[in-house]
Amino acid sequence: MPSELRRLDRKFTIRQLCLEFGCTARALRFYEDKGLLTPVRQGLSRIYSYKERARLQLILGGKRVGLSLAEIRDILELYDKGDGGAVQNAAALRKFKERIAAFEQQRKDIDEAIDQLRKGCARMEAFLAKVRPDLLPSAA
Repeated sequence: MPSELRRLDRKFTIRQLCLEFGCTARALRFYEDKGLLTPVRQGLSRIYSYKERARLQLILGGKRVGLSLAEIRDILELYDKGDGGAVQNAAALRKFKERIAAFEQQRKDIDEAIDQLRKGCARMEAFLAKVRPDLLPSAA
């Protein structure tokens, strides 16, 4: 347990988090301006707790799957409800399922668009093969 406590007491600089997560200091300051992160100030330096590091991980993961900052904020605000994270997980689960449905719809739309483009290409190739075969793109 002492190693667990040391891990939770660990502090991070903005530079350390930027290197670890591949983001910019500007992005971290932006998340701070939006109230998503609240580092402690030591002079001009920002010091991030283990909890802030976890919040950053959730922010970046949420953005990666297409959640808005408002949606991410809503999920983050549910963290300290004293229920072991159940309410936060339920909210995140709902958002994740919404994103899955949206991505599945996008995939369907993209598949339909590709199908239409292929059919259009086939019609144009057939037309050009009859009237101007010299204008057909070469098979490279």
